[in-house]
Amino acid sequence: MKKYVLSSLSAAIGLALMPGTVAYAQEQTAEPSGNADERITVTGSRLQRTEAESAAPVQVFTAEDIEVSGVTSVELILQKMSASAGFAGNQSNAYWTGNGYGTAQVNLRGLGINRTLVLLNGRRIVNGGTGANSSVDLNMIPVEVIQRIEVLKDGASAIYGADAVAGVVNIITKKGYEGFSIEARAGATDDGEAQDRNVNMIMGSSGDKGRVMATVGYRSSDELNMADAAGCALGELTPGQLDCFGSSSTIGGRATILTGPNAGDRINFNQDPNGDGDFYEPYSSAEHNFAFFPYLNAVNPITNWNFSTFGDYQLTADTTVFAEVLYNNRQSEQLATPGTLRGIEFAADHPTNPVGEAIRLDGRRLLEGGPRIFFQDVNTFRTVVGLNGYFSNGWQWDVAYNYGRNTAIDGMTNIVNMERLEQGLDADNCGSNGVPCIDLLGYGGISQEALDHIMFRTTDNGGNEQRSLSANISGDLFDLPAGWVPFAVGVEHRKEKGWRHPDSSIAAGIMNTNQAEPIEGNYTVDEVYAETAIPLLRNQDFAKDLTLELAYRYSDYDSFGSDGNYKVGLQWRINDSFKVRATQSTAFRIPNIPELFGGVAEGNLTTTDPCDGWDQPGADPTVAANCQADGVPAGYTQFGATVLTTVGGNPDLKPEDAETFTAGFVWDVNAVENLQITMDYFNIDIEDAIQTIPGSTKLAACYNSENLSHPFCSDEHFTRDSLTGDINFLSAQPTNAATEKVSGVDLAVFYKTNLSGWESDFSWNMSYLDEYTFAPFAGAPEIEYAGYITGGRGSYTNLRSNATATFVKDAWRVHYGVQYIGRADDINASPGDIGDHAPSVFYHNLQGTYFLNNNFSITAGANNLFDKEPPYIQSWTDANTDTMTYDLLGRQLYLKVRYSF
Repeated sequence: MKKYVLSSLSAAIGLALMPGTVAYAQEQTAEPSGNADERITVTGSRLQRTEAESAAPVQVFTAEDIEVSGVTSVELILQKMSASAGFAGNQSNAYWTGNGYGTAQVNLRGLGINRTLVLLNGRRIVNGGTGANSSVDLNMIPVEVIQRIEVLKDGASAIYGADAVAGVVNIITKKGYEGFSIEARAGATDDGEAQDRNVNMIMGSSGDKGRVMATVGYRSSDELNMADAAGCALGELTPGQLDCFGSSSTIGGRATILTGPNAGDRINFNQDPNGDGDFYEPYSSAEHNFAFFPYLNAVNPITNWNFSTFGDYQLTADTTVFAEVLYNNRQSEQLATPGTLRGIEFAADHPTNPVGEAIRLDGRRLLEGGPRIFFQDVNTFRTVVGLNGYFSNGWQWDVAYNYGRNTAIDGMTNIVNMERLEQGLDADNCGSNGVPCIDLLGYGGISQEALDHIMFRTTDNGGNEQRSLSANISGDLFDLPAGWVPFAVGVEHRKEKGWRHPDSSIAAGIMNTNQAEPIEGNYTVDEVYAETAIPLLRNQDFAKDLTLELAYRYSDYDSFGSDGNYKVGLQWRINDSFKVRATQSTAFRIPNIPELFGGVAEGNLTTTDPCDGWDQPGADPTVAANCQADGVPAGYTQFGATVLTTVGGNPDLKPEDAETFTAGFVWDVNAVENLQITMDYFNIDIEDAIQTIPGSTKLAACYNSENLSHPFCSDEHFTRDSLTGDINFLSAQPTNAATEKVSGVDLAVFYKTNLSGWESDFSWNMSYLDEYTFAPFAGAPEIEYAGYITGGRGSYTNLRSNATATFVKDAWRVHYGVQYIGRADDINASPGDIGDHAPSVFYHNLQGTYFLNNNFSITAGANNLFDKEPPYIQSWTDANTDTMTYDLLGRQLYLKVRYSF
């Protein structure tokens, strides 16, 4: 493969050195060069163009758009897009994020955070989180460096490689900044809670041959307790009304009597810290359940420090050296409920058991130890160094080395060491050798000495590393009657590495939390791509311009071989005001480090074997025939309720494949000056999507298929003992089994005018999600997500939109924005239940800025201006609503000042 890549680049350089006439300006991430024939690139293409449009739909957020939005982080800008859906973490809901608490991502089309590729100045960014992560942590990118954000709403693996399935977010930084600016911002809810503060500085200078820019930023936010934001957990305990409810893991301890005349009765122990330690009574959910909202946060505290610098220097008339450096430190915490102990049995004569019969403790909250706190201290560093320039014929070239490293220390507090707990419950041996006796039956019965003995703070560490070397050249190949044919070609070598080392006690499985295996792995890829745009017609009737766009990228991975992806695009400008565009492309997502290299382990998991009693009367005939054909002996009976099952990563995974189609138009309305309307249809079809399937589900799918034809019947999923028929291998590792399909329409309207001396800009972006179907494996019924709110994947409302209006006159700027989230049903609720759907919601935002002079400005604003409360949704018991979609904070006010010179 390396020979192939080098030979491809050599051939391209040969083309570049051929005579030509066109001189090219710098890449899109640079300021205009001042050439008469300025060329730029747009996200989704590496061709140098004279206009900032391609066949693929791109949404652009300018620096002013970001400033007037009133948000302080990149993720909130992107998550409020109408094209975003589903789950994506941020500082507000990070308690629920997986694979890296406290991280923040973007989720285009709701297809998953690892199917949206995030770039900085057209290049990849190292994954972020607490180790072995699968997506970029947007916390690391300071808002003050951003010139614009381009969101490509189309698959782009033919241009950028893996992970560009739903689209690409390209964050482009400022270049050529001169002067100094400092900005300070403070905000809070209108009752003074959830305070946040930001201080950002940017400075830059340029000379005859070089320029440099540096930024320093600080951002922090205070916690907001869930009880203050949402009161209590609500449920329809009585038909037609909502009542507070709690967890059945109680602070006194809920238990089941195992012996004697009252066997099976459920009881609860003392819950009064000053009460009788031997007291117990019949368990009552209304009286004893644990109110958990005070032990969760609606907003979790987070602190970010960042530093960045960007510069370039002209070595010769045709060659420039450039560099980028970015560093971010994130410290964050998430509050969680006190840990729960379950399944502990006490003999009738145990000295702490007042019942006089054997009991099983079913749920005991260790409130004495305090809430658990998850914490993270994450450092991310990224640097890019390279050269770019021009050949004598005007072809442009660049070579760049990109290095990124993310390291983290994280963990949790107030976790029980189960070995030490067992020692303290051993009545025959506790009380000596430094082991205090422990009384779990009743709140307040655990002494401080006992808490010190069993409660621990765990510490994990992990990280991600990325190295890449790339080279690109572009220019005009030849001239056709309809125009020049631009061409771009490039190569890239990239290595990704991820690791996560859990605390030794968690790896050993002795703590009161999920056991975790270490993760460590890496992969490398060599890639080559080529792209061109062929002008077919120009200045013809009904064809002002007709251009065919072609791209192809070949990727060779050391882990799972090669993959090729193409893109075909067509731009048809019918006249000066109306253009039709369409793209057809393939895309792919590679398995991430945890999916490939997650620690493999075996565990006895509850499993149902369909062949249990297959030859008995009443057995399903298809299952019976398949069991017999598979060699399961007559009279077979499953031994026990569990099967030894393999879990963890799967090194045999292959990439997910996707096909993407878009078609739409751009209409510059002649009848109304400065009015533009765009509409695009999108359709994405993903095959071999990576999914973890439980062992019981695999067995059922296999034996219910015709003649054992289901893919789950292969030996990679399970095998049986040839003599006994017992299952001797069963995999619950991730596998390429699922399919996902999504389709819909994007509509955008832009209008500029002057209203009584006010320069006025209006915009409206709308996304309609018509279909989102998911099938976990072949033969499984499809699940429709479009129009629903799910418990674990987030919200897939059919309709979302954002409308903005900005007015500028003299020293004033006023901005008004409206976010609309359409109605959606709760996928887990029954029709007629309270909270079976979320109604349509409007959020209004207002901002005003006064420019005292050229150096100083003051801004005030309000987000969620009318204090709209989030809708109650039955599935979301941790907050009563979908925290990934709706605002828990209510009205938020902020004040910002800026001084620059």
